[in-house]
Amino acid sequence: MLNRLFKVGAALLLVLPLAAAQDTRVYREGSNWAREISGNLAAAKNLRVKVDLGAVRVQGGSQPGIHYTVRNRAYAASEEKSRREFDAYKVSAYVRGDTAWIVAEWEGGSPHKFSGEFSIDVPRDMDWVKIETDGGGITTSSISGRVDAESGGGSVRLEDIGGAINAETGGGSMEVSTAGSDVTLRTGGGSIRIDSAKGKINAETGGGSVTVVSGLQGAVLETGGGSIEVERCAGNVKASTGGGGIDLGDIGGGVEIDTGGGSIRLSSAKGPVRAETGGGSIELNSVPSAHAETGAGGIQAHFVGGTGRADSVLETSAGDIIVFLTPNLGISIRASIEVANGHTIRSDFPELKITTEGGDWGPKTVSAEGSLNGGGPVLKVRTTMGDISFRRASH
Repeated sequence: MLNRLFKVGAALLLVLPLAAAQDTRVYREGSNWAREISGNLAAAKNLRVKVDLGAVRVQGGSQPGIHYTVRNRAYAASEEKSRREFDAYKVSAYVRGDTAWIVAEWEGGSPHKFSGEFSIDVPRDMDWVKIETDGGGITTSSISGRVDAESGGGSVRLEDIGGAINAETGGGSMEVSTAGSDVTLRTGGGSIRIDSAKGKINAETGGGSVTVVSGLQGAVLETGGGSIEVERCAGNVKASTGGGGIDLGDIGGGVEIDTGGGSIRLSSAKGPVRAETGGGSIELNSVPSAHAETGAGGIQAHFVGGTGRADSVLETSAGDIIVFLTPNLGISIRASIEVANGHTIRSDFPELKITTEGGDWGPKTVSAEGSLNGGGPVLKVRTTMGDISFRRASH
C-alpha cells in the first residue's frame, strides 16, 4: 500500500510545474515603497509572460537559463498599505514541459497607484516568446524564434527578431527594428515604424502614421487617418489611409494607394499602379501603367516600359494633368478637357491630333488622340477643368 502511494506521489510530482525559488525584498524608495523579486528558471524552448499590469522587457543573450527581476512600486500612504498592495500582486514563475511561465495576477481591488516592471533575460535561441500585459509597454530583443506580444495600451518595441512577429496594443506606438520573417502589427491609434523586415508586412493603426524603411516582400499598410511612408519594398504594396498623405519610394511590384483626401507620391514601381485620393495631388514616377483618380487635385505621371504595362487612366475633376513619356514607348493616347474655357492640351508629340469643339458662347471641349511608336496600351487622360500636357521624358 505504501509502495503504491509512493508511486502515485512521484507521478504527481512529474506533472506539477517546476516552480522557481524567489528572492524578495521590500525597501523604501524616496517617499514611496518598492518590492523586488528575482529568480532563475531552467532553459526552455518557449517563454510565456502573462501579467495584469506592468512593463515587460525580454532580452536574449548567451546565458544558458532564464533570469527574471520584478520591480513593483506602491504609492500608498504607509508601509503597511504598500505591503498589502504588494501581497495583492502575486508573481509566480515555473517551467511546465518545454515552456517557462512568468505570471503576475492582481488579486485585490482596482490598483490606483501601483506600477510594475518585469525584466527577463533568456537564451537567444528560444523558439517562441509570447508576452501579454494588460497595461504596460513591451520591449523584446535578440530572439532567434517567433515573438507574439500583446499590450492593453502600452508601446511595443521589437529588435533583432529572427522569426515571425505578431504584436498588438490598444493604443501605443509600435516599432520593429529588424525582423527575419513576417511582421503583423496592430495598434488602436499609435504610430508604427518598421526599419527592416525580410518577410511580408501587415501593419494597421486606428489613426497614427505608418513608416516602413525596408521590406523584402509585400506590405499591406492601413491607418485611419495618419500618413504612410515607405522608402523601399521588393514586393507589392497596398497603402490605405482615411485622410493622410502617402509617400512611397522604390517598389518592386504593383501598388495600390487609397487616401480619403491626402496627397500621393510614388518614386517608382515595377508593376501596375492604382492610386486614388478624395482631393489631393498625385505624383507617379517611373511606372509601367497606372489608374489614378483625384476629386480635386493635379496629376503628374511618368510612364516607362516594363512587364507591368497595361491600359492606364488619369482622371481629375479639377486640376492639371502632366504626362511624361519615355522615348520609344509604344502607347495609344486619348485625352479630353470637358470644360476647356481657358484650358488647353499641349504636346511635344506631333503624332497627337488636338481638336476643339464648341462655340464662343457655350462650353468648349478639347481632345487629343494618337499613337506613339506604333501604339500600344491605351492611356486615357481626362480632366473636367484644367490643362493637359504631354512631355517627352529624357529617360
